[in-house]
Amino acid sequence: MKRLCTICARAGSKGVVNKNIREIDGKPLLAYSILQAKASNLFQTIAISSDSTEILNVASKWDVDYLIERPMYLATDHAPKIPAIQHALLTVEELANQYYDIVVDLDVTSPLRHVSDISNVVNLLETKKVSNVITGTPAKHSPYFNIVEINDEGIVQLSKALDNPIFCRQDAPKSYDLNASIYAWQREALLNCKTIFNKDTLLYIMPEERSIDIDSELDFEYVKLLMSKRSNDID
Repeated sequence: MKRLCTICARAGSKGVVNKNIREIDGKPLLAYSILQAKASNLFQTIAISSDSTEILNVASKWDVDYLIERPMYLATDHAPKIPAIQHALLTVEELANQYYDIVVDLDVTSPLRHVSDISNVVNLLETKKVSNVITGTPAKHSPYFNIVEINDEGIVQLSKALDNPIFCRQDAPKSYDLNASIYAWQREALLNCKTIFNKDTLLYIMPEERSIDIDSELDFEYVKLLMSKRSNDID
């Protein structure tokens, strides 16, 4: 079983400038995902994909196997992530002259994951033999209780109304926020998918404190605070 870890780190972040290489506790942000991938001992190959020479140069200092130059059409603000991961997989396979059975993408902006989360996601994918596994955390708000939409007439309504109204959140069906931390695919499922949702997609649930996705300066400061309280920065 050959496994590839991809770490996609494009330039051009608007919410946090240069966030992928900004330092937390003396390390660039992308280094945490690299170190976690290495510590898991799951991957034959670790590859960084980026449209930025500066990011690739920083990544090269952390002993990854391949630095993939991502085409600009895969690195725009509106470009989906899956084609970038597919491109990284096919590029590495050509360079390494081998196929990978499993592809796991670690999001740079979710450094609070534990190594055990990576191992558990891969184990779930391989034991259940599903197309892919994604990660999430229990939602703070519920579409059955306090997430609303405004219809074409300007009237507010619940996003998902039930036949029997719910009067406290605890009675609502469980819902989850995707945390963008770990994506794992069987190779063929990845190459043939356009979205992260397949008929057999499974969710691996992570706690809130390991599910912060850095998308703003406040997120960045919050992650720095949480990391300062950890005894081991890759866990």
